[in-house]
Amino acid sequence: MNHTFIIAEIGVNHNADLSLAYRLIDEAAATGADAVKFQAAIPELVATQYAQKAGYQKKVMALDESQLDMIKKLHFPLEVFKEIKGYCDAKDIMFFSSAFDLTSLKFLEDLGQKYHKIPSGEITNMPFLRQIGGYGRPVILSTGMSDLGDIEKALEVLTEAGTALDLITVLQCNTEYPTPMVDVNLRAMESIRGAFGVSVGFSDHTEGIEAVIAAVAMGATMIEKHFTVDRRLPGPDQLASLEPVEFSSMVAAVRNIELALG
Repeated sequence: MNHTFIIAEIGVNHNADLSLAYRLIDEAAATGADAVKFQAAIPELVATQYAQKAGYQKKVMALDESQLDMIKKLHFPLEVFKEIKGYCDAKDIMFFSSAFDLTSLKFLEDLGQKYHKIPSGEITNMPFLRQIGGYGRPVILSTGMSDLGDIEKALEVLTEAGTALDLITVLQCNTEYPTPMVDVNLRAMESIRGAFGVSVGFSDHTEGIEAVIAAVAMGATMIEKHFTVDRRLPGPDQLASLEPVEFSSMVAAVRNIELALG
């Protein structure tokens, strides 16, 4: 029986509060998730003071703050991830984090995380891809806002830099939070798998668990879903996240789908 790798995407739902991050890890481990994922960035390296927030971010965050101001409020200093990884190790759940700049990426590599996750916004960032490819670790590539040409070029850069194709999982992804069902486009997984011969999965930003269940039935080997302890908490990603009871139901449903597929 295949085992679908399930990632509880904590992202920035911790709101730079370490005690909340630990609670999220505890709750995620209890759901049966295989891993928790965070987001690591040095704010000044990824946004200018003049960068505007995305539309969905403006709906839930202060209108008078810039993208940079928001990022500063939501991200941990890199050194905090040493403590977070140690806590995850003690709780027997895998830790890893997306990086959004080269400095954060090197830090996470030195930390020894198993996977490197390429966020959708970095799929055309060639220096970033080359650095990841050179590490030779398993790679997860999100594809929001990209087309098949972008995916092809990213895979070419990663493999030429030294990462084998069979170490790469490509996730179908939509970058609207929450994503309307009509825009999910799960059949893109089949197109990606057919075009490039890679493992495929699904990074889900819809409300609910139906799209995840369908993705697993269609052959997704990996699922990523935002996770929170309370959708009423402040933060740009809370509304597209599942709470612990919901996430547990999703994990149970995925495991039943695996049994049913045979």
